[in-house]
Amino acid sequence: MSDMQIQNVLAQMRALSARAAGGAEGGAGGASGTQRADFAALLKQSVDEVNAAQQQASRLATRFEQGAPDVSLAEVMISSQKASLQFEAVTQVRNRLIAAYQEIMNMQV
Repeated sequence: MSDMQIQNVLAQMRALSARAAGGAEGGAGGASGTQRADFAALLKQSVDEVNAAQQQASRLATRFEQGAPDVSLAEVMISSQKASLQFEAVTQVRNRLIAAYQEIMNMQV
């Protein structure tokens, strides 16, 4: 993977981080409906990106197995690890959401 591709991945990560921080700082004055919609959209976008990364890793692995000269083993491994890390991050977010939901449901009114 070239330096430009690494910089592109880092820029995407920073943009997602800034977008997530911007949604969290929405404040108490905003409408809760728009905050929920923004969170749902962000979550859906994250899942879609993980899916795309996993599909790309699978395509690269298949092309490497078929002997494509423009696909290197390092590129396949990096793509696979990137998809794995993204999946793990989304899984952790899901686990935290479920734990928070269960904690709220167990609260006494």
